[in-house]
Amino acid sequence: MQLVFDGHNDVLLRLWRAHSAGVNPIEQFINGTTDGHIDAPRAKAGGLAGGLCAIYIPSMHDFVLTEPDARGHYNTPMDTPLPRASSLDIALQMAGIAFRLERAGGWRLCRSTSDIRKAMDDGVFASVLHMEGCEALDADLATLETLYAAGLRSLGPVWSRHNIFGHGVPFAYPMSPDTGPGLTPLGFELIKTCNKLGIAIDLAHITEKGFWDVAKTTDQPLIASHSNVHALTPVARNLTDKQMDAIKESKGLVGLNYAVTMLRDDARDFAETPLSDMVRHIDYMVERMGIDCVALGSDFDGATVPADIADASGNQNLIKALKAAGYSETDLAKIARENWLRVLGGAWHE
Repeated sequence: MQLVFDGHNDVLLRLWRAHSAGVNPIEQFINGTTDGHIDAPRAKAGGLAGGLCAIYIPSMHDFVLTEPDARGHYNTPMDTPLPRASSLDIALQMAGIAFRLERAGGWRLCRSTSDIRKAMDDGVFASVLHMEGCEALDADLATLETLYAAGLRSLGPVWSRHNIFGHGVPFAYPMSPDTGPGLTPLGFELIKTCNKLGIAIDLAHITEKGFWDVAKTTDQPLIASHSNVHALTPVARNLTDKQMDAIKESKGLVGLNYAVTMLRDDARDFAETPLSDMVRHIDYMVERMGIDCVALGSDFDGATVPADIADASGNQNLIKALKAAGYSETDLAKIARENWLRVLGGAWHE
């Protein structure tokens, strides 16, 4: 079994919602559930040894993709920007769940790659706190300092909505990622501060202009934690060849997103999506960027994933499909975990 360190999941969002509904999120994660994609038993069964666990502030309404038209095209309206105060409340509540899970032995919060490797060696889920969209941060970034001290080690300046730091891309097909402005002046300050602190910067939801703004500002490897190939599935969230070339040049990485809407030719939200679609995106990225720049970023608990994977317990089905496609055990180890550990180590000044 290839142990997997995954570049993106939304398990904290699911656990936060469970808590809001009166369910004990700690027991749900440790003992297992039929809800969502990740809990401790399913992670262990599928070799999911850890990952970047997102603090994501949900929309003020239920987010759903716009229904495709007769051609299969859709363009989901951008979400309304969120207020900071309530966003910070939710972010702290999610962080609280993460701390309680660690205290209960459900996972281990990791602040370095040595922490991650030790947790994996001990058979404990290695969780790294990530912030997906920075609505909870204040303009002078004092909150970022506090969250860093609490263990935050990765962030994406935006989700697919705008905030004071930058602009996100919509969920749309077919569409270029070049959908509007990039970083704001505050966004440039955010990137510089992340560089100083050693917080990894995730480009998964930012506009193409924002991607290039970060690329010219950061001293870190470029990371797109859960994105796929625009040339194969032209949704706005996927990466162009030029973007992947820049990621290769920086010795960064792209984490394959399991979301079927970002894998299929038709970008439909159908779980009946073959593993071969995942393999072809991996193949393209490996050919374009090299084996050292390709990893996994499942988007578990945040998207519809192929039925042949279903949840964290099915992770090894992708590994088997890649092995059948000709990837060696050394290649698979890089894709499954080693590339993430290398890139995170670089971003964290290790």
